[in-house]
Amino acid sequence: MKTILMADPVRYPRMTTGELRETFLLDVLYEPGKIQLNYVDLDRAVAGFAAPAGAPLVLPTYPELRAAYFTERRELGALNIGGPGVIKVQGKSYEVGNLDVVYIGRGNAEVSFASKDKNAPAIFYLLSYPAHAVFPVALVRKQEASPTELGSLETCNKRTICKYIHLEGARSCQLVMGVTHLATGSNWNTMPPHTHMRRSEIYMYFNLAADACVMHFMGPPAETRHIVMADKGIVISPGWSIHAGVGTRAYSFCWGMGGENQDYADMDPAPVPSLR
Repeated sequence: MKTILMADPVRYPRMTTGELRETFLLDVLYEPGKIQLNYVDLDRAVAGFAAPAGAPLVLPTYPELRAAYFTERRELGALNIGGPGVIKVQGKSYEVGNLDVVYIGRGNAEVSFASKDKNAPAIFYLLSYPAHAVFPVALVRKQEASPTELGSLETCNKRTICKYIHLEGARSCQLVMGVTHLATGSNWNTMPPHTHMRRSEIYMYFNLAADACVMHFMGPPAETRHIVMADKGIVISPGWSIHAGVGTRAYSFCWGMGGENQDYADMDPAPVPSLR
């Protein structure tokens, strides 16, 4: 499991395109038949994919965690962006459809991922943070994720926000997780942008065609840069950085946060005129 070390806002302005991508972008973690995860020193997040293509994949115990098993001191969210799948936790199976999420709390030593149809395999995006409290395993169906319509076609950001793991949904220690879907004809997300020093955030872009991309904007409001994102790319956002993007066509993205609190509305606005 590769460890990613974050840059600070002092080093950040001097970074080249390659250095920005190496530090903030996780873009080679999806591979059929494997679980591939990266450890990020920012809030000690772990992110990546479990892509069962044949036999079930067992969540391994990584030596970098210095733990008896993955969730000994961690919680985990798993979003299925593929075909029907099954997540087994401590011997109990959860049938997971496309855009369903399973929350797996601390203390579950046995976790595995499987596809129900090898011709339409499940693809599980995994996001994990340390946990100091125990919450029960929960399956949240996509229709239970409180879909909320926001934005408009006039501002190119008509979108549906779905909240899965949050204070009014599946409870967790610190993990917050949801999905935003852009409507056809819209391409902007999180604009006007914001920062929140009390939490870091990680975006995973998906439902992107092979010839499409998202220009993900990051950095302090007065010192922005962009990273070109492809399908299933994961980008890390420190608390001092905005996180917004514009695509060459409509797309979806999973947003996940960990840190001091779970208040979805806890953010510091960065008005458009303040951006540089």
